[in-house]
Amino acid sequence: MMFLQSKIKLNFNSCCRLKVKPSKQLFILISLLTLVPFNSAVLNCSQPTPASLLSSLKPVFELNAIRPVINMSVPTQVTVSFILFGILGVDEKSQVLTTFIWETLMWKNEFTIWDQVECGVEWIAIERNLLWVPDIVINEFMEKNLAPSVPYTYLHSSGLVYDSLPVRVVSSCSLNIYLFPFDIQRCTFTFNSYIHLSDAVQLELKDTDQDLLQASKDEMATMGEWQLVGIKSEKVVVPIIEGSTYDELRFFVSIRRHSTMYVVNLLIPSCFLITVDLFSFILPIQNIDRSLFKMTLVLGYTVFLLSTNELLPITGNTIPLINVFLSLCLTMMVTSLMETIFITNLLRGSAHYTAPPRWMKVFVLHFLGPLVRLPPNPELQEDLVFTNPNTREMADISTESKENETMERKETLKEAETLQVLKNLSRDLQAIHRHVVQQLKGSPSSEDWIQIGLVIDRLLFIFYIFFMSVSFVSIIIIWIASYYSA
Repeated sequence: MMFLQSKIKLNFNSCCRLKVKPSKQLFILISLLTLVPFNSAVLNCSQPTPASLLSSLKPVFELNAIRPVINMSVPTQVTVSFILFGILGVDEKSQVLTTFIWETLMWKNEFTIWDQVECGVEWIAIERNLLWVPDIVINEFMEKNLAPSVPYTYLHSSGLVYDSLPVRVVSSCSLNIYLFPFDIQRCTFTFNSYIHLSDAVQLELKDTDQDLLQASKDEMATMGEWQLVGIKSEKVVVPIIEGSTYDELRFFVSIRRHSTMYVVNLLIPSCFLITVDLFSFILPIQNIDRSLFKMTLVLGYTVFLLSTNELLPITGNTIPLINVFLSLCLTMMVTSLMETIFITNLLRGSAHYTAPPRWMKVFVLHFLGPLVRLPPNPELQEDLVFTNPNTREMADISTESKENETMERKETLKEAETLQVLKNLSRDLQAIHRHVVQQLKGSPSSEDWIQIGLVIDRLLFIFYIFFMSVSFVSIIIIWIASYYSA
């Protein structure tokens, strides 16, 4: 058998060099490949130089349109691997992930085997369009590859073809931004042959998941606001009609968003403003117009949300949790402002209200009041009525005038007028005293409304603290749990 192979190689080499035209060399090569009972053909080189090897490869270049196997029933094993070199960006609105990868394909060309001692080289760079290249595509590809073109591929003496090229991958990805800015996105790169089935092209994984991840982290040049956290791979044989199948290699890439910028620019300012709004309940509502202060906070927070709107993701599929958080803060501020307006109106306009119903007084003042540490005020005691000393004096003067009727008749008209003025002044002073006492005491209905307003204000303050604490703690727990579960 070895003698027969050597004889065929010698005859083929001599005829190709001396008698046969290049157009006939291809026919003779194909004929010999179909007759010789072994799985590969070894090229012969006239000299141990790259030029001689390239001359021997010229007939093979004419076969770049067919799969490079002697027996067409034997599938071509294509090994696929890649290194994630950069994460260029994520478009939440278009659901697109843009990355830059180094793609590596390896397969065996049974027509390109030579003796490296006879030909003098082990590897040689060949133009890609001169060889058969498997039609491996990424199913999620959305745009044209804009990476720099690499026209060459490496060819080994054993027939191994090493094809590596950069690829700018704009791929579709189902992005879930519910946990923004603590979200982790998982996107898939699916490699498969576009037209070849499993009986023609079979795909194999070159490296383990840990090797892929470590190599990508070592070579990573740019990540932007994203961090690579994991790469997993699997091979899937997909069945189609009539019992045929085709191979798929699926790579699951997990990336995590850097959340520091969003925490500093969105969450912390919102927490500060909602805390200021919380402490504004301490302001005495009887002496200070609390509504103006709260209105200023609401206006400032609205301007803050408008200025930071560009930091929030834009998508119509899912409402991010941070949008719920920001809307909750604004809602609580507006609710607090409305509560302050209601309590202020109750305290300032209670003089014009009718007396509150008895059930309201009992429920609010005697039941809710002690719960919020505002017990009902004790009944106000009637103020002491001061007797005008001028009255007694006038009575004495009147008695004295009756006893000394004769002497008063002798008084002048000027003294009589003075006495009348003093009497009128006494009546006016008594009227002023009664009015001042009534104003200081207030009406019973007004006092009840003021006390009811203070109890409601304290109760709503407690509800405000409870609702804010429960809401914020729940959102933080969801964020933390999702962050560490990845």
